Amino acid sequence: MSDVRADEASVDALVAAANAAADVAAAVIRPFFRQPLAADVKGDRSPVTIADRTAEQAMRAVLSERFPDHGIIGEEFGTDRPEARFRWVLDPIDGTRAFITGRPSFGTLIALLDGDRPILGVIDQPITYERWIGAPGRRTVFRSMMNGRAGCRPCPTLDAAELSCTSPEMLEGHEPAWRALKAAVRRNYWGGDCYAHGLVAIGQIDIVAECDMKLWDWAALVPVIEGAGGRVTDWRGQPLRVGSDGSVLSVGDPALLAPAVALLNQPSVASG
Repeated sequence: MSDVRADEASVDALVAAANAAADVAAAVIRPFFRQPLAADVKGDRSPVTIADRTAEQAMRAVLSERFPDHGIIGEEFGTDRPEARFRWVLDPIDGTRAFITGRPSFGTLIALLDGDRPILGVIDQPITYERWIGAPGRRTVFRSMMNGRAGCRPCPTLDAAELSCTSPEMLEGHEPAWRALKAAVRRNYWGGDCYAHGLVAIGQIDIVAECDMKLWDWAALVPVIEGAGGRVTDWRGQPLRVGSDGSVLSVGDPALLAPAVALLNQPSVASG
């Protein structure tokens, strides 16, 4: 597995493991959806439930069995084998607020890092049975019980673009830059968590611009969206890597990247 891009068998094995991990997480999560469920508050004031914790444990078990030399970084249980070249990054429920309020706009995120670079990503929505799979050297695959296929849509100008962000709360300190971008697009929508980024990869949304994103929030998004023809960077237009500043800009049409970055970094607004 020294070069996963060149080894189709290795890529197949990695995709199979990611799908198996998504399957076990979904099996854990579904019975808890829209059921009475206690939520604890973590140190960063985000909620966590038994569904989050149990799903991550199940994914860890699957991935450790298949790739015992790989590291694992999970939102709920930290890091195993941090020195490994290949490390899985897990967010069992991205959008726990949506989950505990009965909205099917959350998702399970699974990524694989090669060093500090994400090379494989899965976004899974276990209630709607939708799954996005981005793998090295391959076009993103979208699986759904409804019509649809992976592929970002052409939208070369901001004035025609649909913009999304999960919550105004994550923009604290960056509101002027956000407002500059919002003023340039056709419409803005709130909510969605990782599901909104999945919608970029099937041509329903054109831009998602967010801040305060952790590694497990964004790592899976990069292979999914870029494998569908889009781009994912930070707000300065730089590739996302371990240690990035938490800003995430996803665009379906690469032509949107430069003008969006320019607006987010205007001297009059970038300082907040």
